[in-house]
Amino acid sequence: MPGTKWKINRQGRAWRGDEALKRLELFPEKAEMIEGKLFGTEEERLTVLALLLENVGIDKAIRLGDADVWREAISELG
Repeated sequence: MPGTKWKINRQGRAWRGDEALKRLELFPEKAEMIEGKLFGTEEERLTVLALLLENVGIDKAIRLGDADVWREAISELG
């Protein structure tokens, strides 16, 4: 994941051509749960999250949680 340029926008998008193959290669080999967390490392979790956010988009993602929690997190970005 280091050095990966994510294209996470408000609206989701489909990958095309070479980008699709490169994104698929980033996905962990297997899904597993370790101590109540999906995948084995934080890096794997963040990679899967970024992949999903590219496909789904921010507008849909923020509706999954409490809007006040999202606002609080954004306000801390500075």
